[in-house]
Amino acid sequence: METAAFGKTGLMIPSIVFGSSDLGNLYRAMPLEEKCGIIKKCLDLTAPNTVFDSAGKYGAGLALEVLGECLHQLEIPADKIVISNKLGWVRSPLIGPEPTFEPGVWKDISHDAVQRISYDGILECFEEGNQLLKHYVPQLVSVHDPDEYLAAAKDTAEEERRFEDILEAYRALHDLKKQGLIAGIGVGAKDWRVIPRIYDQVDLDWVMIANSLTVYHHPQPLLDFIEQLRVQQVGIINAAVFQGGFLVGGDHFNYLPIRPDTPENIALLNWRKSFFDVCQSFGIVPSHACIQFGLSVPGVSSVALSTADQDKVAENFRATREPISPEFWEEMKNRKLISNISFL
Repeated sequence: METAAFGKTGLMIPSIVFGSSDLGNLYRAMPLEEKCGIIKKCLDLTAPNTVFDSAGKYGAGLALEVLGECLHQLEIPADKIVISNKLGWVRSPLIGPEPTFEPGVWKDISHDAVQRISYDGILECFEEGNQLLKHYVPQLVSVHDPDEYLAAAKDTAEEERRFEDILEAYRALHDLKKQGLIAGIGVGAKDWRVIPRIYDQVDLDWVMIANSLTVYHHPQPLLDFIEQLRVQQVGIINAAVFQGGFLVGGDHFNYLPIRPDTPENIALLNWRKSFFDVCQSFGIVPSHACIQFGLSVPGVSSVALSTADQDKVAENFRATREPISPEFWEEMKNRKLISNISFL
């Protein structure tokens, strides 16, 4: 498995990072045996540099718990695995029939979760995560979705207080790094515009950009920022390259339902139809094009992809290994489906 240096972390990572939200029962519950089979498949494909990305928010810690249990069952040494844990949520008792933090999303889980973005809160998240992982300690840590934390502010004054909470959370992460407990400090966000604001204040080793850098959406200001990160040797993971499944045929765009009921939705559906037409004419699966675009941007080390089932894991892995012909990208440009970008 080909690997590359990941920014300033000192780690070598492959071109695919395995997400773990499905292990936390995202939209459907799976038996532990099936989940362990998926994890084994990920290891078989990418060992000895397998990377899993997880978070306390995924299934209220269930994804971390499953990952630790399966790695333990498979007897994987801690130095043969890289784990990214996005911090910001800890478990709390489940009072009602489903969790309060994202109702309708997580199935058959036995805990709720509460947000903890502060100096002490992030340390609490880190310790709980390590316990759930059966003491596999993540080498990569980040503050989870600071963009959503800021967006929840009711006014400017509260937003400023929340930004100070985020800076305090990063102070905690830097203390963990000084103690030699982690290798790299990062950020994961769906609204990429929050990342430069944090980067201006915080020394980051890596970033995870979600729902923002895709074959459909790749604004020039984002490309410029990624080039800045590349020059400054900050590692970049590109996540959610399918825009919540929409670009591969799903009916949700960035996790919101899409129906032909507004001009914006109709434009999205028309773009996808044209994209599918180009893919079909070149004999390319849409997911392959999405993954290759996500990897093509200079500075991007890896794409983070789901672990829904073993077949999908293997298909996505192959897609990272097989480049697409320049003629395909030229046709995408000719149809104005992508920008006239020089790296394709």
